[in-house]
Amino acid sequence: MKSWESHSIVVTGGNGFLGQAVVKTLKTRGYNNVVVPRSREYDLRKEADIRRLFDMAKPSMVIHLAAVVGGIGANKANPGKFFYDNAIMGIQLIEIARQYGLEKFVAVGTICAYPKFASVPFREDELWNGYPEETNAPYGLAKKMMLVQAQAYRQEYGFNAIYLLPVNLYGPGDNFNPSSSHVIPALIKKCIDAKKNREKEIVVWGDGSPTREFLFVDDAAEGIVLAAEKYNDSDPVNIGAGFEISIKDLIHLIAKLSGYEGTIIWDSSKPNGQPRRMLDTKLAQVRFGFVAKTDFEEGLRATVRWYESAIRPEV
Repeated sequence: MKSWESHSIVVTGGNGFLGQAVVKTLKTRGYNNVVVPRSREYDLRKEADIRRLFDMAKPSMVIHLAAVVGGIGANKANPGKFFYDNAIMGIQLIEIARQYGLEKFVAVGTICAYPKFASVPFREDELWNGYPEETNAPYGLAKKMMLVQAQAYRQEYGFNAIYLLPVNLYGPGDNFNPSSSHVIPALIKKCIDAKKNREKEIVVWGDGSPTREFLFVDDAAEGIVLAAEKYNDSDPVNIGAGFEISIKDLIHLIAKLSGYEGTIIWDSSKPNGQPRRMLDTKLAQVRFGFVAKTDFEEGLRATVRWYESAIRPEV
């Protein structure tokens, strides 16, 4: 097990929701040479910008979190952009990292890479047993190509690249923009805004039957940093909490925590997305000792409070 404290670590997407949590976790553990590239200064879709970043930072490790991502609506509206931007970032970063002789590359993928009808809980060895759910397949497959590249580069060049599969994240500081947010922040915003505006009903996409697994962002950061420190193998590894909740139960829980007492209307003309999502998380525990610790309701309550605090000046 290598000690990385004195080495330069580049965290792409380090100013994002997950990235800020990962950077905080690294610094808490004594990693003081963490470089977070700004997208306005380094366009990771451009080879020249990646080389300029590596020349400046001289990293020993890259943790690649940067992504172009959104919920079901954003995925349906931007399949080409989501595929190209995510694929080109991953491909060029890994290739240039190899050329520069970096000691380790941590590729962070997505649960959207799993087949639409994967058996539940999702096991890493079933990752290739079918096509992903159609609305997010371009994004999921683009991120999945990093796994192919990581394994190929390990085989041919001995390049130490690992691949992690985090489940849906949530927590304070999440993206609450309705055009690009994921399900938890979208539903929290719906409930709190409706309560504030005294609306008697809210409309939710689908029929409420799909299930999802959610991981508190600080737990996800802990899992990624543990893998960066301790895991050095070619097998993909799930990062999750190991439970599932239906969207119907989720919206009722969010309504309770936010104090919204109106009616919930289901718009079944809108897509449900993947029927079920839950990860088998045993491999992460065995390989690098990761177990999620945050109780879901407590994490959700903290997220609701954060959003209420964020909008309070507007009231």
